[in-house]
Amino acid sequence: MSKKLWPWLRNLAGVAILGILVWRLGTGAFVDGLRVITVWSVLAALGIGLLTTVFSAWRWCLVARRLGLELTLPAAVTDYYRALFLNAVLPAGVLGDVHRAVSHGQQSGDIGRGIRGVVLERIAGQVVLVVLGVAVLLTQPALVSAIAGDLVPSRTVVNVTLGLLAVLLGMIAWAKWGKSKSHWRSGLATTLTDARLGLLARNTWPGVFLFSALALAGHLLLFVVAARIAGSEATIGQLLAPLVLALLVMGLPVNIGGFGPREAITTVAFGAAGLGATQGLTVSVVYGVLALAASLPGAAVLFVHDGAKKTVVPQRELVAARPGM
Repeated sequence: MSKKLWPWLRNLAGVAILGILVWRLGTGAFVDGLRVITVWSVLAALGIGLLTTVFSAWRWCLVARRLGLELTLPAAVTDYYRALFLNAVLPAGVLGDVHRAVSHGQQSGDIGRGIRGVVLERIAGQVVLVVLGVAVLLTQPALVSAIAGDLVPSRTVVNVTLGLLAVLLGMIAWAKWGKSKSHWRSGLATTLTDARLGLLARNTWPGVFLFSALALAGHLLLFVVAARIAGSEATIGQLLAPLVLALLVMGLPVNIGGFGPREAITTVAFGAAGLGATQGLTVSVVYGVLALAASLPGAAVLFVHDGAKKTVVPQRELVAARPGM
């Protein structure tokens, strides 16, 4: 029951966030965000998206190869593009990565290790984002305090939320591992071993960190492009902290096609920084559209891949149906 209910709750949360923003600021920011998109901005998004995708795919190659899985850079870029597009158009925002992990695991003959390779690769990117993001935010204590004052709920709400979360996590843990402790321990040991080999090895982590940092720089650059297109005249230094905050919350699984928490935090952060809450919402909407445009090569990958499968299957059936074969 919970597996069927969670996707709906997640989508409803994203809709609720967008609804609150429309109620507070109106639809003008959303309309402006769509109106300012031009062909040149889409081309810029495609170019930046290519760079960030190559960097991310290269990171995946490093991790996968250290785990003993064969993965070439062209194949990784193709699969990564497909995953980005599916993440953008399907609910939850992670189904593309799930497809990428299972598909690579099937091709490599080890689904479990293929899944762990993708999970570790994504974790590496998030860790680098958090580390560099916290470093940036520490340089803006006044801004962080202002945002925290707007976002942090009362102590009672926090305590109740944490209590419910603890109960929920306990129920999930009992349902999944309560009767199979040895299986859980084995899976944890395997994951830790793969993490040590795939991420923490001396000849792996520098490359993983470098490509993660380059991919993060690409995402920030696309956000800056979105800010300029939306009409923001703020300096890069003024934009950096709000944009880092937006990237940090984008991983929350309560969005609709990527929209939701990102728009909320960007609106609050721009308002706290004196850049205008409505301006922040417009910037976030523009970024969302450009990010979707940057993932469009993934749609072509899906089309070509499906077309190839449809042509290969009839040929096999034709050969099997020939007399004397």
